[in-house]
Amino acid sequence: GARRTLTFCGLTWSITTIVTGAVTGLVSLFAVRLVLGMGEGATLPAVTRALSKWTSLAARGKAVGITHAAGRLGAGASAPIVAFLIAWFSWRFSFVALGVVSAFWAVAWWWFFHEDPRRHPNITSAELAELPAADPAGKIGSGPVPWRRLVPRVAPLMIVYFCQGWTGWLFVTWMPSLLQKNYGFDLKKSSFLYAAMLFCAMIAEFLGGVVTDYLLRRTGNLLIARSRMIAASWILVVAGLVPAILVHDPVVGLTGFTVALFFLGFAIAPLWTATMDIAPNYAGSSSALMNSAGAVAGILSPVAFGWLLDRTGSWTTPFGFSVGLLLFAIVMTWRIRPDHSIETAPSLGGLAVAGE
Repeated sequence: GARRTLTFCGLTWSITTIVTGAVTGLVSLFAVRLVLGMGEGATLPAVTRALSKWTSLAARGKAVGITHAAGRLGAGASAPIVAFLIAWFSWRFSFVALGVVSAFWAVAWWWFFHEDPRRHPNITSAELAELPAADPAGKIGSGPVPWRRLVPRVAPLMIVYFCQGWTGWLFVTWMPSLLQKNYGFDLKKSSFLYAAMLFCAMIAEFLGGVVTDYLLRRTGNLLIARSRMIAASWILVVAGLVPAILVHDPVVGLTGFTVALFFLGFAIAPLWTATMDIAPNYAGSSSALMNSAGAVAGILSPVAFGWLLDRTGSWTTPFGFSVGLLLFAIVMTWRIRPDHSIETAPSLGGLAVAGE
């Protein structure tokens, strides 16, 4: 369950982060960071499983948006904190401090979170009425995962999330270099501009959750609220990327790349909520499949981008390849059917849902 998984993940972050501050060689550093990555990999699927039990269908998008935006905020806020700790103490102490914070979080999560909302002492009957139906016997989602039904249904999400991840990771790994080498910004200015772009993406992730919930309330149609919203977001990503890579002008480039990153973030909430819609009782497994595809893209895209950049000497070619992947992903969104669950969910929070 999410309680045990996230507690384990939190303790894994804590221990490996503290140990990172004590390593003395490259091999030991690689081993420790590898274990850290394994602990982080299960985090978002476990969070998705928790949200599938603790949020109604009408509020899933906002919950996902808040969660992902908070993660991006934490990543951004940690940079100046770590810089302060290094300046006043040492880089090793900064890892120890962050590890201790992670340990406190893991203990707090274990103490306060309940797998079954009905067992939480502070929840009200009105709040329970909005959540998916209770599972007193603990049978729902406890048996073998129906992989033969699940994988084909989640496959379109895996493909489109791979395309999303391919472009998203380029912003993480290559955008600072692009700002310096393609537009001539110095390190200080490029860092400020990149931070501003990430802040816009954080806001977009929250707003995407709000909008997908709003569309579902207005239309009662999961296809519109999820699949069509994803497609519309990526059309706007392409609309931002094309002028950014074709017009060599700092204003046009910054505007275009910021628009692209904003709408990449805007699509996050409907993507992750779709995994809950397709498999309400196996949200952890469905989101893990999708997340794995994004992780593969994160491994491949920075390397492929660098190879294309070296071979062509142009920033246009690798970003143009990303545009092609996104156009393919837009077409693939028509294969995402959140309105057709692999199971008959006991309740979806009292909201009538229409399909096409």
